[in-house]
Amino acid sequence: MTGYDFSRLSKTAPLKSATKGLIRSWGRNNKGRITSKYRGGGAKRLYREIDFKQDKLNIPGKVFSIEYDPNRTTRIARINYADGDKRYILAPQDLKTGDEIITAEKAPLRLGNRMKLKNIPQGSMVHNVELRPGQGGKLIRSAGSGATVLASSPRQDGRGEGGYVQLVMPSSETRIISGESYASVGQLSNMEHSSIVLGKAGRTRWLGRRPKVRGTAMNPVDHPYGGGEGRQGRGTRRPKTAQGKITGGRKTRNKKKKSGKFIIRRRIK
Repeated sequence: MTGYDFSRLSKTAPLKSATKGLIRSWGRNNKGRITSKYRGGGAKRLYREIDFKQDKLNIPGKVFSIEYDPNRTTRIARINYADGDKRYILAPQDLKTGDEIITAEKAPLRLGNRMKLKNIPQGSMVHNVELRPGQGGKLIRSAGSGATVLASSPRQDGRGEGGYVQLVMPSSETRIISGESYASVGQLSNMEHSSIVLGKAGRTRWLGRRPKVRGTAMNPVDHPYGGGEGRQGRGTRRPKTAQGKITGGRKTRNKKKKSGKFIIRRRIK
């Protein structure tokens, strides 16, 4: 079993104005039926509201604390802005208490600063990237992740202004995103998350994950692999889900998806 190093975190209570109770539906839809199995239980959590949009333009802020968030894998930073506002943002690696950050159309290339993609130099690492301008960060928000800015390309109508920027995603996929979209500078914190070993079943239950049952151990009514005397082979050429859909090697992305034209190169398998 391995755990996290919490020694570098600030010993402060969560910000009350940015926290609320978390009601989880445990993988059920609006009718209460299970749509995603093996979820439930887990430790009680207080939800921290994260400012993914960071729309306080040209107002400097100072990092008050770096804190643990039970609802996500990366650490979060509490920012005290010059106008008195206080918010949580995703904390990049090596961001420290007392550092200053700012969101602007064109800002200094400093850890935690947020600006338009077209103004970020080639080779820089970014996170919390907007898919569409003004939408708020949607991409690259998990622990240790970061995308690399490759190059800028002109607009399809021939004009250079407001073109697209190529990003190499953490999955190795190369994608183009509007240069008007905002992104934060740096790679996200808690890079050791991927090497954590849970070590026991109980620790998995704390995270809200219930035990998974093998399909071959079920009855025929519950799974395509169920039933039979003793141990049986699955009796099918390709693996299937409990609903009988082919899995393992089958492409799941819709070929008609509109955002497919923004993917220049698919991920390296």
